[in-house]
Amino acid sequence: MPSATINPTRMELTRLKGRLKTAQRGHKLLKDKRDELMKQFMDVVRENRALRKRVEEALVRAHGSFTVASAIMSPEMLEQALMYPKQSVELDMTFANIMSVDVPEYHFRTKNDDPSQIYPYGFAQTSGELDDAVTELAGVFQDMLKLAQIEKTSQLLAEEIEKTRRRVNALEYVKIPQMQENIKYITMKLDENERANTIRLMKVKDMILKEAMEEKRTQTSQMLENCGNA
Repeated sequence: MPSATINPTRMELTRLKGRLKTAQRGHKLLKDKRDELMKQFMDVVRENRALRKRVEEALVRAHGSFTVASAIMSPEMLEQALMYPKQSVELDMTFANIMSVDVPEYHFRTKNDDPSQIYPYGFAQTSGELDDAVTELAGVFQDMLKLAQIEKTSQLLAEEIEKTRRRVNALEYVKIPQMQENIKYITMKLDENERANTIRLMKVKDMILKEAMEEKRTQTSQMLENCGNA
């Protein structure tokens, strides 16, 4: 249904045609963006599924080792062994752009490159299962960080996909049909006005011809009358 405030003029028709062309081009670009975002999102989801499975398996192994270590060692000894860590890490965050979406990238580095620094205790009074648990946790740390990055990326991509989908639907089902309806309405009104003008011009032409014929008939009658009197 055309807008109630539409002005059926040629200038408005030209303006609407330009807007329609822009909207159709924007609609195509948004659809392409949505499709590419979906492709990127599915890749991230597949990577997330595989990485989550690996992290969960590593955490289960680490938990099992801690359980065995806590059964072998006394709680006080276990707490004392893990109380003062030797190693520390620094975490940096940058951003990467995926289809105009800024997604985080996490980078961490350890204070000391010596791999033995992950053990904050001596080996004399601790069990080998505790060593296994600490090693497992140290190994899974990077995967956990990567998993956090991927899950945040998938969340941001999903939000952008939904936003783009709403824009595509608004253009496809509301804006573009509305502009097409307005263009159709203005074109119809202009055609009606042109036909009305043509009819008026034809009537005016008929009236002029009729008046000219009447005037010529009057002049002919007067000439014939003058000739008869002579």
